[in-house]
Amino acid sequence: MSQEFTHQRENMIDSAPVLSAHELTLRRPPGAAGRLVLDAVSLTLDAGETVLLHGPSGAGKSTLLWVLARLLPCDGGELALLGRTAASWRPQRWRERVALVLQKHSLLPGTVHDNLLFPWTLKVRIQTSENPEEAADPSKEDFLRCEMDALALEDVALGDDATRLSVGQSSRVCLLRTLLTRPACLLLDEPCAALDAESAARVRARIAAFAAGGGAVLVIDHGEAAVGDRRLRLAAGKLSDQQGDGSAAQQAAEPARALARSDETLGGDAPPPPPEETA
Repeated sequence: MSQEFTHQRENMIDSAPVLSAHELTLRRPPGAAGRLVLDAVSLTLDAGETVLLHGPSGAGKSTLLWVLARLLPCDGGELALLGRTAASWRPQRWRERVALVLQKHSLLPGTVHDNLLFPWTLKVRIQTSENPEEAADPSKEDFLRCEMDALALEDVALGDDATRLSVGQSSRVCLLRTLLTRPACLLLDEPCAALDAESAARVRARIAAFAAGGGAVLVIDHGEAAVGDRRLRLAAGKLSDQQGDGSAAQQAAEPARALARSDETLGGDAPPPPPEETA
């Protein structure tokens, strides 16, 4: 087992799912007159699993990710993480374990290196960390360079101005920053939307490597090359199972297996206000 998930699996209760939701209900806007975006939605995400989330535009896919990350309260239902109910987790600790990477990402002023290590400048992360390794600087520059290259960021230097990166480069830096925080679960909103085919393939391989190391992934990805162990479809407030593609890690093949052998993994963004989804 790769070192990055040793502490996560020690916290799991038997074979409990990494993340589970039971009968989530949400109306937008709130109130009886609001549209039922989530109608008794239930799901589980297991360790080592990549699940694709599909559905028509405006169905509430991004909203579901926000609810699972506990960044948007729902009207009813229950959440659990690593076998423990949401009520037993401090919200900040939950969001460290369940990391949401947004489609509309943002980088802070400063260098790429500054942005990648920004989570370790936050006092709240050090104060809430249950594992001393998580409170420390997670990596050396050569490790960061290797991880950036794995995401097809060979043309980006650690000292580059992060605000001058392209949309596609910024999205991959945000993903890497999230992975570095070592979450148990990744919630990804169109991580390949602004990428060319080669870069998208490298990103999907890195996501598969995260799952192969013991993480759980729920990803909105409409690309033809997207692969997952299962497919879920959200439409008219209801979530349904569709046929999957088999093992996402196997589909990613050698690039993912090579990345999974890395001794380090990756971590969470501070998001903007919740998305407004329309029918």
